[in-house]
Amino acid sequence: MTVPRQDDGSFWIFGYGSLIHRPDLPWVERTVARLDGWSRRFWQGSHDHRGLPHAPGRVVTLVRDGGATCGGMAYRVPGPAAEQVLAALDHREKNGYDRHRVTLDAHLGRRLEALVYLAPPGNPAWLGPAPPEVMARHIHGSAGPSGHNRDYLLELADALEALGLPDDHVHDLAHRVRAL
Repeated sequence: MTVPRQDDGSFWIFGYGSLIHRPDLPWVERTVARLDGWSRRFWQGSHDHRGLPHAPGRVVTLVRDGGATCGGMAYRVPGPAAEQVLAALDHREKNGYDRHRVTLDAHLGRRLEALVYLAPPGNPAWLGPAPPEVMARHIHGSAGPSGHNRDYLLELADALEALGLPDDHVHDLAHRVRAL
């Protein structure tokens, strides 16, 4: 997948999960952005970060959803750091995620060509949908090398709330996990 580069070699990356509150990458500009036609869902397994190979956690991916909008953060990565950042992101997102090119709507009517990592249905770590109470119990009880799965969910929910980005799926799961 060709990375959509700016004239100076920089590129935009769209974060809709942990990249919102823990980007761990150099950036020269960031903005709240939205991706139309996609929903954020806790349908991807995490065997390497928020779970283990024999007991995967649940993390977010994007699924096509015609009338939906997914809010997140877009970061412009400087050209000199591009290859190093891409290698780090490819490693971070190795558990079923692929690079995709998307068009984002950003602040003040800007449209940005960006890179996003998403895990498509049918990838080896795909868990798919489940009843919300089942997903909440799963998330509450999972942990891996990067920490507890519930922390991933709750940090994401808090970050979305702080940015004023509504997401019923995330907030419902966070409410359920907090109640456990």
